[in-house]
Amino acid sequence: MNFKSIKAEKTTETRDSHELEKSGTGNLFETIVVLSKRSNQLAVEMKQELNAKLEEFITPTDSLEEVFENREQIEISKFYERLPKPHSVALAEMGEGLLGFDAKEEAEEEAEEEAEISED
Repeated sequence: MNFKSIKAEKTTETRDSHELEKSGTGNLFETIVVLSKRSNQLAVEMKQELNAKLEEFITPTDSLEEVFENREQIEISKFYERLPKPHSVALAEMGEGLLGFDAKEEAEEEAEEEAEISED
C-alpha cells in the first residue's frame, strides 16, 4: 500500500469512539490494537524509505568542520515531515475499507471451547 496516495488528516481530529468501534472490528479495544499495529508498520516503511533516500548523501569523511547544507536533502526531509502521520493514514485506510484484520484468536478460542464440550 502506498501511504502517499491515501488522503489522511494532517492535523489532530477528534474521533467518535462509537463510530470507530462500528467501522472497525466491533470491539473498540481490538480496533485500537489493529490501528496501532498498522500505524507501526507504516512508520517502519516510512523510516526505511527516508533512510534509503538519505543514504545517497552520506559521505564517508564526515567531520564537524565539513558540515554543509544540501538543498535536495533538506527538501526530502521536509517532504517526509509534511506527510500525514502513520496513525492518520491507518485511520484513513480503515475508513476506506483498505485495512484488513484476522480474528484468529477468537476462532482458536471457539475451536477449543467446542473441543472441550465434545469431550464431555
